[in-house]
Amino acid sequence: METLKKEILNCTACDLYKTRNHAIWGEGNFNAEIMVIGEAPGADEDRIGRPFVGKSGQLLDKIFSACGFTREQHIFISNIVKCRPPSNRIPSEEEVKACLPFLLKQIELVDPKIIITLGATALKRLFDNPDLKITRLRGKWMHFDKYLLMPVYHPSALLRNPELKKDTWEDYKQVVYKYRELVDPDHYSAHIPF
Repeated sequence: METLKKEILNCTACDLYKTRNHAIWGEGNFNAEIMVIGEAPGADEDRIGRPFVGKSGQLLDKIFSACGFTREQHIFISNIVKCRPPSNRIPSEEEVKACLPFLLKQIELVDPKIIITLGATALKRLFDNPDLKITRLRGKWMHFDKYLLMPVYHPSALLRNPELKKDTWEDYKQVVYKYRELVDPDHYSAHIPF
């Protein structure tokens, strides 16, 4: 993972390296049972050099906490694209093609039991299928290679439309139940009974 981290931090495979402050390689437990995949770093992430540290990241951490998960112990978090696209635009096809091998290698190295994709772009790009709809697939278990995958709304969508929070909480409850089934039957969450 350290070798891969160096490759990501020094990558010049697409033009995003010209405008970045930091390449965001990921964060969390290299042996996590849950891997969380977003779209791309935003302005706060690019400035600070860590994934999901802005308002979306703060909401995501609250959700993790309610589930009894921490980045340090239970989660490794990364993005489809490791550098911020200017103006937070959706990453281009070329940018995704340059970066996706890094993410696939991270998935292989972490080897999680569960993958969570955040939002439409992460879902579509990971499966290389532009027709996938987050509104139709969120909350439904899918298979990505040998991994169980749960698509959920991106936390930025919850900030824009708080009505999505109820469905999203139901999706994360499913993740906790599956985590108890596959990893730790005694996993504690104050908000999700056994």
